[in-house]
Amino acid sequence: MSDAVPRLSIHGLTLSRGPRRLFAGLEWSLDAGEAMVLRGSNGSGKTTLLRVLAGLSSADSGEVRWQGARWKPLDAGQRQSCLYIGHINALKEELSASENLLDQLSFDGGTHDETARQAALERVGLGSRAHLLARRLSQGQKRRVGLARLALSRKPLWLLDEPTNALDDQGVSLFTSLVEEHLARGGIACIATHLALPMTRRIHELRLGEPLGAAA
Repeated sequence: MSDAVPRLSIHGLTLSRGPRRLFAGLEWSLDAGEAMVLRGSNGSGKTTLLRVLAGLSSADSGEVRWQGARWKPLDAGQRQSCLYIGHINALKEELSASENLLDQLSFDGGTHDETARQAALERVGLGSRAHLLARRLSQGQKRRVGLARLALSRKPLWLLDEPTNALDDQGVSLFTSLVEEHLARGGIACIATHLALPMTRRIHELRLGEPLGAAA
């Protein structure tokens, strides 16, 4: 992580999908060690908000700031500072679990060696399946490749869309541990999920689909 203290803030964010307004005038901020859980029904704007934060979509108005500086769509600083993982596994079926992890880490700009990658796969329960092709993995096992990616990431901002999909209770517990380790290092996380995460740290909640996206 950078030596600068992470801080994410959004100011007056307004976003529509076609003729329907998802939210308007959204305001909140997160400091180092804090997490925001995004909740709401399907279509309430959770994924769209994460994509705006990741610089992959534009808001109608308002702005996103990171460490006080405004982020614009496709900003190079966003690529360096944030890890965005969508709700789809995005694995290449013809590659093994280990090869997919390497591919994802390369995209993230990581330089982890084979020993570190294998240790991460061991931690998430894929050590003996590291060389299996992705098409032979269950949906839960595919999701665990993403957990191994998290285990190795040191980017200060994590933007995660339904990361617990297809995970069993053990997988959810492991995911929670990875997030708490990230926050303990001074990272920030925004997580869209329908589950109640068993975290020991206090987390904020933003409920989309309610007036101004009520934050708790």
